[in-house]
Amino acid sequence: MLSALATAGLLLGALIGLPGTAQAAGSLPCDIYGGAGTPCVAAHSTVRAVFSAYNGPLYQVTRASDGATADIGLLAQGGYANAAQQDAFCSNSTCRINRIYDQTARHNDLYPGPAGTSGMGADRGADASELAVTAGGHKAYGIWISPGVGYRSHGAASGTAVNGQPEGVYMVASGTHVGADCCFDYGNAESTPADTGNGHMDAVSIATTCYFAPCTGSGPWIEADLENGMFQGDNGSNTANTGNSSPFVTAVLKNNGQTTYALKGGNAQSGGLTTWWNGALPTRGGYRPMQQEGGIILGIGGDNSNWNMGTFFEGVMVSGYPTDAAENAVQANIVSVGYSGQTNVPNGPQGTITGPGGTCVDVGANDTGTNGTGVQLWDCQSYAEDQHWTHNANGSLSTIGRCLDIVGNGTAAGAQVELWDCNGVGGQQWVQRSDGSLFNPQSGRCLDTPGGNTANGTRLQIWDCNGSAAQKFALA
Repeated sequence: MLSALATAGLLLGALIGLPGTAQAAGSLPCDIYGGAGTPCVAAHSTVRAVFSAYNGPLYQVTRASDGATADIGLLAQGGYANAAQQDAFCSNSTCRINRIYDQTARHNDLYPGPAGTSGMGADRGADASELAVTAGGHKAYGIWISPGVGYRSHGAASGTAVNGQPEGVYMVASGTHVGADCCFDYGNAESTPADTGNGHMDAVSIATTCYFAPCTGSGPWIEADLENGMFQGDNGSNTANTGNSSPFVTAVLKNNGQTTYALKGGNAQSGGLTTWWNGALPTRGGYRPMQQEGGIILGIGGDNSNWNMGTFFEGVMVSGYPTDAAENAVQANIVSVGYSGQTNVPNGPQGTITGPGGTCVDVGANDTGTNGTGVQLWDCQSYAEDQHWTHNANGSLSTIGRCLDIVGNGTAAGAQVELWDCNGVGGQQWVQRSDGSLFNPQSGRCLDTPGGNTANGTRLQIWDCNGSAAQKFALA
């Protein structure tokens, strides 16, 4: 009898998918959707497999020091990411996620997106170690989206909805690392990075964007980006949507492509889904029927608007209009993963550099940092990727994929500092000294705040080392 009870207990544990255990066959999100007649046509995650049978790579990283790449896979079939593989490969350097593999057989992989009609430049890949969490009892990395980071399929994807076909999408994201700018989306978008009109997108979003007032509270809200509008319900506004602000959020959108759509949200750590809208598509022109183009985006808008921020852990797109029962079962599986960790601040190997007046060393241009962007002082912001620096083994200081550099590799007092591709020159070498200064050996000078100014936007320079408060910079 005891033996039979023990066996039953093991079977029950497998069926509900306790964190740290192998999932039962057929129990993962794409197994559930497929069994309900709405198969996954795209499935992306840096955290885990979403098919029980999947045993391929989750994502690919590129190492900054030498441009080498590595595919990051799973600890076991149908299991969790092998974060130790990434840590070993990226040790003593930084890595960016340059490819997110599609776990379906359709190969709808995502890559940093090209420039679009939004006027923003091409996207860069996310820093691979920006945010570590725990899932299934294992360390894993989320995709930390900052302005300028984003991903897109190469043109129209395979099997995704077009021209008013039904579809569903969910993502697990952060409810604490959010913003109001456009756009932190996952789902169906234009096949090229251009706004081609109402109804040409069908993507789920979590943001503090109140596009159609009035909205209830300050969000973040789960919304549908249907192009030229972030819809909470009906024709846009929906005061019944009170938002989802938990560290991990399940965001769900489904759309029959003709008359009806639904939005749901839930805490990805516990409980079920709340339906925020289940009703008519907007009567504004272009949304009945929908006119999807079948591209896939992550972290951006359809025209490559990439000003917003967010964090992505997993998500899928399905063909057909999912049942409530399937969505509830998927939510139960997500909860069983046991997601945990802080999601509102970067927690990778980077640290802040605190300067005079308690300000932070910051890159101009809101995290987008191209070559030649000025390095300055700014109020410290815990979520700002460009205020988190890595002190590399070769003495350089890097953030958002580039290094703290002296303009023109100069050595004269007053030479300004900037962000530039890491290349190992003398103007990128910095030594933290016991008096708190950051010393550049090539010039024999120290990082300096002109005149001791601490105002936001103060451009930093090098100057003769003098031990003053203007040259005190603490690496945390």
